[in-house]
Amino acid sequence: MTGSFPYLDNSFGAPAGSESWPLAFAHRGFSPEGYENSLAAFRAAVELGYGYVETDVRTTADDELMVFHDETLDRVTDGVGRLADYTAEQLKQVRIGGVEPIPRLEEVLAEWPDLKLNVDVKDRPGGRLLARLIEQYKAHDRVLVTSFSDRRRRAAFRGLTLPAASSGGILSLAALTGLGRVGLARAVGRAARMHAVQVPVQYGRYRVVTPAFVRRCHAAGLKVHVWTINERAEMERLLDMGVDGIMSDRADVLAQVMDERGFWPQRGKA
Repeated sequence: MTGSFPYLDNSFGAPAGSESWPLAFAHRGFSPEGYENSLAAFRAAVELGYGYVETDVRTTADDELMVFHDETLDRVTDGVGRLADYTAEQLKQVRIGGVEPIPRLEEVLAEWPDLKLNVDVKDRPGGRLLARLIEQYKAHDRVLVTSFSDRRRRAAFRGLTLPAASSGGILSLAALTGLGRVGLARAVGRAARMHAVQVPVQYGRYRVVTPAFVRRCHAAGLKVHVWTINERAEMERLLDMGVDGIMSDRADVLAQVMDERGFWPQRGKA
């Protein structure tokens, strides 16, 4: 199922003719100072050798797509209230950590033409707006569309003239987890238009990522990406298990682990 998606096969990172490398995702970029989802955080990840970053998008009151995780500004910025209540112009006055501006997704696409983005759509208008930007920047091979909501994902699909890779929402992943045990993983993946499975190691007491789960997904043509892994020992264990990607807040540690295994750097050429 992933043959037509160079994003998932890491054709930008692995040398020509070699096996596909496991992907390393800098989760919201890399910023020990806490400037998550900022241009500075993405720049730091790129300087470490990352070709893949995970990020989130939310919509302003005037339909601009901003790179931001939370519904409200309060946790990481000097602003207050819901991002959706601000215009893009008003948000120019808000600073992440009191220092970094909130970027528009368009700025990230334009700044790094070779950077691959794992984009989590956080609100209903976001799918439509993300599709518009993918079309504008011809970014079909460098954006993976994901969301906890399958409805938001599908909104992005409807606006695309060419396919883009995608990971399933909560309902799709629940169906895959249950029906995959009885041999229906491939059917679920096709029905959900899902090309990758992005999951935590476990939900509550339920352990999701096991050797059997990885085997079932691979047999169905699905890549397995695991979030959010910050401990070296767990990164090593998951790579030994055969997962296809790891997302981490500790981009420095993950880069070192990947480098030691010969999977570094993962940046393509602009």
